[in-house]
This record gives sequence, C-alpha cells and structure tokens, in this order.
Amino acid sequence: MSHKILVVEDDATTADFVAAGLIEHGFVVDRANNGRDGLFHATDGSYDCIVLDRMLPGMDGMAVLGALRAAGIETPVIILSALGSAEDRVKGLEGGSDDYLTKPFAFAELLARVRLLIRRAGNGTGAAPETRLSCADLEMDLLSRKVKRAGQAVDLQPREFRLLEFMLRHVDQVVTRTMLLEGVWDYHFDPGTNVIDVHVSRLRKKIDEGHARPLLHTVRGSGYRLGLEG
Repeated sequence: MSHKILVVEDDATTADFVAAGLIEHGFVVDRANNGRDGLFHATDGSYDCIVLDRMLPGMDGMAVLGALRAAGIETPVIILSALGSAEDRVKGLEGGSDDYLTKPFAFAELLARVRLLIRRAGNGTGAAPETRLSCADLEMDLLSRKVKRAGQAVDLQPREFRLLEFMLRHVDQVVTRTMLLEGVWDYHFDPGTNVIDVHVSRLRKKIDEGHARPLLHTVRGSGYRLGLEG
C-alpha cells in the first residue's frame, strides 16, 4: 500500500519539487498552499507524514503544528524552513515537530527523513521492530550487536556500530553529512571537524578490506552510500 503524504508549502516551485519527487518514489501526495487549508487536510488523520513549511500565509506552520498536537493528531511532521539557527530548530522540535530540515535542502535527504519517520511510526503502532539488517553479504544483528561480512565477524567500536546501523537503514540511498551528524552523533549543527570522514574511513576499512566488491562508497559533493555498484 502506498504511503500518503501531505505537503503544505506556499512556494509553488518548492511544492512542485517535493511533490514530484515523492510521487516518483511511490507516495500519494496531497498539497495545500496555506496554513488553514493545510490544517483542514491534516486533521482527517489519513496521512503517514506531513511536510510542513514554517512560514505560511493565513496561519503559520508553528500554529498549524500546535493545533494538530492539541487535537491529539500525532502524524509525523517534518518542518521545512529557511530559518536554520539552533534556536529556530529547537523551537520547531519543542513545538511538536518530529524533524526539522533547513532550506535549501537535497531531495534525497528529505526522502530519507520521510521514510525514517514513517518507519518509526509503524513500529510505534505495534509492528515488530527489525532485529537484523543487511546489505549484500554484510549482516548486522541488532540484538547480539554482532556484524558479519561473508560469514566473518567484523569487530566494531560502539560509534562505528551506530554509524553502520544508520547506513544499513538507508541502503542504496545517499546519506549526507547533516543526516549523519543528526542521526549518529545527535548534533543539530556542523561542528566543522572531520569526525565523520575519520569514522567512515575506519568503517570502510573494516567492512570492505579483503573483499572483491566494496560496499561503502563516497558520493563526491553529497555524502556516502552503502550498497553494491552496478
């Protein structure tokens, strides 16, 4: 069954960009170009995720979000905003959003976040959580905290394990630095260090060295991708 997404965005170019990308990836998309219409659509409870612009005519995004949460509607919400300071992000998250993405953004990042929120919501409604993750001959057991490649044990440090888990949850997707900072390090800002590059390099050596087909790839200018080439 296709997941249903509501996009509330008054900028037609951005709305077209987001809606077209989501539809291309199999989602059913409804749109609203102002806060009041967005709230009207959102209150029917039929959506799996809402992509909500923060600055909207008629009723701003934070007011829409507040009204939804006050009505007991817990549909996952991603706020889109040109306001990207730490204070703005905190206000958005404390106001009831599940995620906050600053404009301009890469569609691949938005898509990954939408999928993650839908998956989390599904697990929260009684679906059995995943206990094993895999990519080709790379396997991770979340219960035993063990990793194997081609049947051979891979010894990972806790942060490397968390990094690989994040990558395995986004197999064949481009994962950006921002996604890794927020999803693995819990940073909502870029500390301006090479911490990600160092950990990815160590992880790549552990899972790819000695194997004919590498799995962890650098996507120049974008981030990283876990998966087979070709």
